[in-house]
Amino acid sequence: MKIEFTKMQGAGNDYIYVNTLIYPIQHPEACAIAWSRPHTGIGSDGLVLIGSSDKADFSMRIFNADGSEAKMCGNASRCIGKYVYEYGLTDKTEITLDTLSGVKTLRLQVEDGKVGAVTVDMGIPSEIHPVSLGESAPYREGIAVSMGNPHLVIFVDDMEKVDLPVVGLLLEHHPLFPDRVNVEFAQVLAPGKIRMRVWERGSGITMACGTGACATAVAAAYTARCPNESDVVMDGGTLHIRWMGEGDHLFMTGPAVKVFDGTIEENE
Repeated sequence: MKIEFTKMQGAGNDYIYVNTLIYPIQHPEACAIAWSRPHTGIGSDGLVLIGSSDKADFSMRIFNADGSEAKMCGNASRCIGKYVYEYGLTDKTEITLDTLSGVKTLRLQVEDGKVGAVTVDMGIPSEIHPVSLGESAPYREGIAVSMGNPHLVIFVDDMEKVDLPVVGLLLEHHPLFPDRVNVEFAQVLAPGKIRMRVWERGSGITMACGTGACATAVAAAYTARCPNESDVVMDGGTLHIRWMGEGDHLFMTGPAVKVFDGTIEENE
């Protein structure tokens, strides 16, 4: 079966998007692995399925490059907003999206019929607390944050000294996190400006992570390193995060960009 897809990216976090209302995917885990490979597939951080929902305008399922299913992705949710509007699935500029971490609200910034940026209500961050990683870990402590998926934020003085391929993999599999964890390294450049790099659970190093940027801004505000609004600068781009404190919703604003359309067979 030939399947039409769209490759999109948000701050460099790139996924393959399929409208399952037209093209149902029978084996998403296997497709995510095969299609995400950079040399023999399309090349991406994973596969995103857009579907129907009985509780929201659309649903989102995300499969990482290793085939594991993720609960939430901020960058992917923004790209879905652009996709459903520009491909005529809706004419609304405020959209609800059913995810494994709850229903999210997307507010689209539209100009001349094109979506440039999207603000996502990411819900209420939870489980925010310091974590002691132990003396055998490459870093001794961090801040745990849940954005519907688990994050470990570690603040450093010099991002250039972080050996991300090595320490990211080690910390993803730290015994404190039996279901693995997304790992963010953060350097505060100025009040309200944070440099961040990410090792994503199931994908490894990526150009950006929306929920990771949110978790980083939360950890920075929680530890009084930054105010309640921050620009999080990642390898692929910058996201603006606003969070007024514990118990409040967090809002993330950033770009959504179409890369190209294509066709592929599910068994390839």
